[in-house]
Amino acid sequence: MSEARLKAGIWASAALRRAHQLGRSGMVLRKGDADAGGILVVLRDRDGRIVVLSQARTLDGDAAWHRGTGPAPVDQQAADIYVERQVGRDPDLWVLEIDGPDLTPPFEAIIV
Repeated sequence: MSEARLKAGIWASAALRRAHQLGRSGMVLRKGDADAGGILVVLRDRDGRIVVLSQARTLDGDAAWHRGTGPAPVDQQAADIYVERQVGRDPDLWVLEIDGPDLTPPFEAIIV
């Protein structure tokens, strides 16, 4: 039996609430499908460096994230190009932006 998945809209709200609890600002840049949309998380540090995380799965099928923009931080233009390309492929995607002073997400995440 597969694990139950949280609806995308609820997950997005919870992630932003967690960020705010930690004193980090965050916002929805784009609303996707409230039930089954995928999620991109744009993490921005104080120097303007950005990492875009995209949902993934481990080899065992566990929820995970990967750095869609690559292992190193990128600038705004590179992040925008990546997000646009992903939204073009999947119009149901949610895009969240969260301040990340250390470019880490405010939620538990396995990064692959």
